[in-house]
Amino acid sequence: MADEKLPFTSHLEELRRRLIVCFIAVGIGFLASYTFKEEILKILMKPLLDVLPPGGSLVFTGLTEAFSAYLKVSLLTGIFIASPVVLYQIWSFVSPGLHEIEKRYVFPFVLFSTIFFVGGALFGYFVAFPSAFKYLMSFATETIRPLPSVKEYLSLSIGLLFAFGIVFELPLFVFFLTKIGVVDAKMLSSKRKYAIVIIFIVAAIVTPTPDAVNQLIMAVPLFLLYELSIWVAKVFGGKS
Repeated sequence: MADEKLPFTSHLEELRRRLIVCFIAVGIGFLASYTFKEEILKILMKPLLDVLPPGGSLVFTGLTEAFSAYLKVSLLTGIFIASPVVLYQIWSFVSPGLHEIEKRYVFPFVLFSTIFFVGGALFGYFVAFPSAFKYLMSFATETIRPLPSVKEYLSLSIGLLFAFGIVFELPLFVFFLTKIGVVDAKMLSSKRKYAIVIIFIVAAIVTPTPDAVNQLIMAVPLFLLYELSIWVAKVFGGKS
């Protein structure tokens, strides 16, 4: 049985406590990451540096731009480090409204949501970034030299990493929709052709280039995740 409903003020107090824990976890991750800020920034810039012309590098044009770059990469890394804590706090906040059997999913939820989120970001970094940046650098000529700025690159890459991480959470999202009865395996299977269209639209939005190859690099794993979601709905549907 689900827990009895709490007053609205109690929910706000509970939310405040959960948010404080999340901020503390991210803060600790940020401080730990800032110690290695230069190494982290080099790693993050590597996909672009590898495809720049010989001697090419990223530049900064504002006096505070380099310092801001270190803060951004440290915060990004801190969020990834703290993601298990953040996801656990999310689960703990919504769990009072779940049935007892559903509360047992807390460990699998935290584990797999972290795996999918970090896995999506790693997929973007190791698979999507190299081909996308190689395509973008192909427009450079003797008269058009690429001088990408650190600020511009971080805004693009950080946004893409989070986009890939969130998109890869699709199976878990479907799991919750299945548990509350919004979708089931039969419906997902019957809507596959519409899902393919949506997948290619999402791939076109998420990928930074308009070429079909890079969109396929994103679309194929999304389609596989959709198929995994059908299996998840089939296994967990109707068991609440």
